[in-house]
Amino acid sequence: MERVNATSLVKLIAVVLAVALLAGFSYNPLKERIKLGLDLKGGLHVVMEAQEKEGREVTPDTIQKSIGILRQRVDELGVEEPIIQGEGNTRIIVELPGVDNPEAAADVIGQTAELEFKDENGNVILSGKNLKEARAELDPAGNEPQVSLEFDKEGAEIFKDFSAANIGKVLGIYLDDRMISNPTIREVIPNGMARISGGFETLKEAEETAVLLRSGALPVSLSIEEKRTVGPTLGSDSLAKSLKAGIIGIIMILVFMIGYYRVPGTVAAVSLILYACIVLWTMVLLKATLTLPGIAGFILSIGMAVDANIIIYERIKDELRHGKTLKAAIESGFNRAFWTIFDANVTTLIAAGVLMFFGTGPIKGFAVTLSIGIIASMFTAITFTRWVLKMVSDLFKKTELYVA
Repeated sequence: MERVNATSLVKLIAVVLAVALLAGFSYNPLKERIKLGLDLKGGLHVVMEAQEKEGREVTPDTIQKSIGILRQRVDELGVEEPIIQGEGNTRIIVELPGVDNPEAAADVIGQTAELEFKDENGNVILSGKNLKEARAELDPAGNEPQVSLEFDKEGAEIFKDFSAANIGKVLGIYLDDRMISNPTIREVIPNGMARISGGFETLKEAEETAVLLRSGALPVSLSIEEKRTVGPTLGSDSLAKSLKAGIIGIIMILVFMIGYYRVPGTVAAVSLILYACIVLWTMVLLKATLTLPGIAGFILSIGMAVDANIIIYERIKDELRHGKTLKAAIESGFNRAFWTIFDANVTTLIAAGVLMFFGTGPIKGFAVTLSIGIIASMFTAITFTRWVLKMVSDLFKKTELYVA
């Protein structure tokens, strides 16, 4: 018997140390890898309304194409972890965390980007549909930003014929009906190469124009209905307060569980630490974004995990009062509590699924975090806690385990 107790004690200590080490070594990697949403990191939130363009109706297809073009623009601007999604039938929501210049980013992503080359009478000679490449660079002298253009085979032939017939005349280059350059044609341009120069103060401005041209024109016009910026200071302040509230709440829960349930409460505390690690690492692996509502979902799921432990422990206490041995009471208590916990968690999981499917932005973040938390709490309560309590049952008598 002593050998069995010694073995169980070693196993129990090893499990507690393993969970403690997991939590300790996870802190910095989680801090670096977990993605923060707009409300925690700061950035830009834009709601755009799609409108008919040149007789082309707003349809689910044009909305999806617009989202694809916007995503390409945002990716080429170097914004990490953007959220670009449709809302309803005509709206697109764009969230760009960590943007240094939100106003400039909003101007770039919202432009229609219709490129046109016009002659002196305003006739369109060439459009962006024939554009093959656009890149920002400095002119050969190295002091003036410009955008170099390359057209496809059809565009090159049109450009060659036009330039040959219009030497000495002005060529107007327009983006969204706004003239951005009007160079004079000096010679025949046979290879479909052109330059836009003279309208950029910095190389960054030239690169933004090149991004617009590379991504192509939007199939619909987008008007900005709402534009909201969150400063990085406000975001970090929200994160700090949320973490503080979460830590205080968790500590209060642990104090209650250990104070009221003694040894099983300590087991629950270890389970909750493991639970938190599982939830956060799952979010990292799924590349989920943590937002303020997401933190709320995480804290709510902690409460549900504690609730599952309380249900189990009260069932075990009932079995002990009916005279069962400690091991039999633990087994019976878990069996009796399982369906109660399962029903409660599945019901909440269904509600979270509905929010995830129909919600957008912060609501979806809340639902994702809550869903991960529910599944993790089921695992820790039904399997890990049960396994550890069986080891504990070899070390304590039933009268020592609880405050009766």
